[in-house]
Amino acid sequence: MKVVLKSALVVAMALSVGGVALAADKKPAMPAWKMQGDELEIAMSLKGDAKEGRDIYEVCAACHLPEGWGLSDGTFPQLAGQHHNVLVKQLADIRAQNRDNPTMYPFALPSQIGGPQAVADVVEYIATLPMTPENGVGPGTDLALGEQLYKDNCVRCHGANGEGNNEKYFPRIHGQHFEYIKRQFREIRDGKRRNANPDMVKQVKGFSDRDLEAVSDYTSRIKPPADRLGPPGWQNPDFQ
Repeated sequence: MKVVLKSALVVAMALSVGGVALAADKKPAMPAWKMQGDELEIAMSLKGDAKEGRDIYEVCAACHLPEGWGLSDGTFPQLAGQHHNVLVKQLADIRAQNRDNPTMYPFALPSQIGGPQAVADVVEYIATLPMTPENGVGPGTDLALGEQLYKDNCVRCHGANGEGNNEKYFPRIHGQHFEYIKRQFREIRDGKRRNANPDMVKQVKGFSDRDLEAVSDYTSRIKPPADRLGPPGWQNPDFQ
């Protein structure tokens, strides 16, 4: 597989969330934790080209797989199905070193991926990928506790079915890998994920390790809608 480093690789993943261009005099107020400067606004104002995004995504596929499903052991998260705004923000945060990710950072550099149009393109392509029907789940030994914690702490932002909210930058968490969810919970609780929504930091600050394990396990078992799932064993024909 030939790696294609287009001029706008990471910006495209980080900034093109299928957004609509905003009139200069009608920019919505954005909380400080979401702000990433002009690059974010520019990328979100551009129309993505999925065909161009496919070539850019070739770099991403090395870790997140051609299908965008990541790894069930949680080493790399599933990108397929994720909200555009979430992908844009996280990529922008990694580029700006507001989120620590030593593995991804070298691939997100402007010298490697280029400008906002590439970000828009690659996110547009990711939007075409179905989600895995077989994500990694936890041990299933404390699901009652996990369900209660989810209802009490997660529903308000991530939704009853883990659907998240694109406009508010709340990620989809249904269908995500258990180990990845657990790692993010822990890093947010322990202050290691610096770009986390401060409301979530407060929400999980008092969680014990058992709580984190239980709620992550429960969350990983929430299935996305059937129309968002690919068939078991699906292989992305764009990379065959």
